[in-house]
Amino acid sequence: MKLLSLKITDPFSFRSLQTGFAIRFLREWNFSEAREFNPYILAGPNGSGKSNVLEALAAIFYHLECMYLNYRPDSFEYEETENPQGFRSHISTPNGFELEYLISVPQSLNILGSQEYAHIKVVKENNKIPLIYWVNRDLFDAKANELLARNDAKQVLPDFILGYSSGENEILSLPFFKMRFIHFDEYKDYLINQGPYSRVPEGRLTFLSSEFSQAILLCNLILQDRVLLMPFREEIGVEDIKIFRIIIKKYIKLDESQITEDPQDTSKYPIGIIETFENEYDEKQYRLDITQNLKSVIEKLKNCSTCNYYDSEADELYLDYWVNEETKQAFAYNFESPIELFQSLQVLLTLNLYAVNEKLKKELYQSSSLYVNETIPTLPSDERIMRFKDLWIQKNGVNGNILYKSLSDGEHQFLHSLGLCLLYKDKRCLFLLDEPETHFNPNWRAKFISRIRDCFQDDNAKTIDREMLITTHTPYLISDSKKEYVLVFKKTEGNNVEVTRPDYNTLGASVNKITMNTFEKVETIGEYAEKQLNEIKTRFESGAPKQEIIKEVNDLLGDSVEKVLFIKKVLTSMEGE
Repeated sequence: MKLLSLKITDPFSFRSLQTGFAIRFLREWNFSEAREFNPYILAGPNGSGKSNVLEALAAIFYHLECMYLNYRPDSFEYEETENPQGFRSHISTPNGFELEYLISVPQSLNILGSQEYAHIKVVKENNKIPLIYWVNRDLFDAKANELLARNDAKQVLPDFILGYSSGENEILSLPFFKMRFIHFDEYKDYLINQGPYSRVPEGRLTFLSSEFSQAILLCNLILQDRVLLMPFREEIGVEDIKIFRIIIKKYIKLDESQITEDPQDTSKYPIGIIETFENEYDEKQYRLDITQNLKSVIEKLKNCSTCNYYDSEADELYLDYWVNEETKQAFAYNFESPIELFQSLQVLLTLNLYAVNEKLKKELYQSSSLYVNETIPTLPSDERIMRFKDLWIQKNGVNGNILYKSLSDGEHQFLHSLGLCLLYKDKRCLFLLDEPETHFNPNWRAKFISRIRDCFQDDNAKTIDREMLITTHTPYLISDSKKEYVLVFKKTEGNNVEVTRPDYNTLGASVNKITMNTFEKVETIGEYAEKQLNEIKTRFESGAPKQEIIKEVNDLLGDSVEKVLFIKKVLTSMEGE
């Protein structure tokens, strides 16, 4: 997809984005560049509102997604007396917006065989259900309606909305976090009703937080084209994955309060799928094979393993992998692509949410709290349904293999952010990346945009379906972007958010120029050094010996524009004498 515009019409605003806030992305005179991959760089001071745009888009697509889900949990749905804060299609956050974008058209909706892209406009008035219009639908089907019904609307939404934040942006992660629990409840519903599960969650929002980092890495290293993994080797020196273990717990223990004979009680597990046994004290115990709907996935993982065994006492399946070319061929035979493998692992990891009770889950679905993550219990490793262990990688310049966990924060972040791009490179995706380069050294920051472009190098024809927004404070990202794709945020005197494009050519501009023009930081040295220089300037103006002043400033401070200009001023005054 390619974003065209976003406008906030909610009379109560959204976060720092005031009512009437509007932002233009791809403009009509740039439509010729629609096929190119050009991520939008959202820059500006802390608190200027740039992350709020990502948050608004995440919240909007979460609401649209929830409107059209085939499965929605009972605790999620609105009910006047039982659940008055439940989901309602006509109330959202923000509660009023207009969103426009371009997206490729599924063949089933392209009756006339047009080569154009669908122009979609979503309009949500305050306290009204969002309406989705296909503005140029006559180019694809002369008889179809511009206002889309449910089935057609679902087909012109992005395949995935992907979120990533290097910090703790709870507002950005909240809608993704809710969708993760919907994914779990969806699986639970199939489990209770003994229906076939597709192995792919229906909901399209995915927050690729750190708990998915090992899955992202191994899916890429095992199944990705080696050419696309070049940044992993050149920047970090990661050559390959050598050994890893997957541990899958089959059963969860239940008490009687979690079991029901009422088929309508979806908050509990029906007695028909529960196993009973007696413990060492002859006490009756209950357990549930929570992985039973994923037997085909687990069987595929077993088929790829070097060896495996089941520990009946711990109810855990151990899958060990000594990775060589045969291992990779086995994965390629059992999983069609890196993303198929990732989605299988994603579902297994989602089962780790089983310990969250219905009351807490209901509160989560209704929540707008910034602290919701803190209320979710974190399971100890031996109680998780799935976990990775002993993931060893081969790294250049290091004798022997090293544990993935031993990499630095910057290395983890580099592999994670580029890895998620590689996984979803062939899908119609909206990437929302909140400061993904915070732990990078200057060299990696300078290369980051190039490395992201490398992820999509294999098929330029699909770039229309990849949109990416990156918030940053890094001048290097701006220097690698045309000014049309740089959005500069600042607060006005009335505390409104204002977005402009730079009035200079950003592509190839120096870091100093960008720092001064975009971040309004004129000084090129730190505050403490500037204070030291100012003290020397004061003594110079008070008549201190000029040769001593020059020597002192040379001894004390490194090279900078400020130092050169000051010494020049001192020398000029000496010539005048």
